[in-house]
Amino acid sequence: MTDCASIDLKHHFLIAMPGLEDETFARSVIYLCEHSPRGAMGLIINKPADISMRHLFDKVDLPLRREDLMQNPVSQGGPLQTERGFVLHDPVVMDPAQGSDTSVYASTLVVPGGLEMTTSRDVLEALSSGAGPRRVLITLGYASWGEGQLESELSENTWLTVPASEQLIFEVPMAERYDRALDLLGLKSWMLSPEAGHA
Repeated sequence: MTDCASIDLKHHFLIAMPGLEDETFARSVIYLCEHSPRGAMGLIINKPADISMRHLFDKVDLPLRREDLMQNPVSQGGPLQTERGFVLHDPVVMDPAQGSDTSVYASTLVVPGGLEMTTSRDVLEALSSGAGPRRVLITLGYASWGEGQLESELSENTWLTVPASEQLIFEVPMAERYDRALDLLGLKSWMLSPEAGHA
């Protein structure tokens, strides 16, 4: 039996169980950027906001010179700081001598073995110029758990967990990500009846 207190779910997906009816989190897939004894932080990757990346860049007075990103939807990343952008992207290292835990951007959380999450404007400026990370997902807002809160929710079977798939984040249409995340566990949503275990 795994001790919930000792698990580290950075670079994992949280997949909402069907019984989770909270409007924000129902049928959500969350990429966990941070998980420690102090708490956890992640980004919902499968709930489109009503704005495209091109419109988001218009709002921050930057042109977007990346044709591959123009029509990409922005995601509702979670209920906290919903006016703030969080950019989930492939690791970008300027100089190999700096090591893999150094990013080229001013404010970046490097997820060990996974992606990077940047909150500073310089990543948007890089994308605006036609450069920047190859693959990006921008969310508005994030999700957070206090000390022991996520572990408690896991013990109540609120979430399924699985190692994250970068392909799912960047290449699968948003509407398909919940079912595709379940596929990583060999599950289908119909197998997970909200009434299971309440006979």
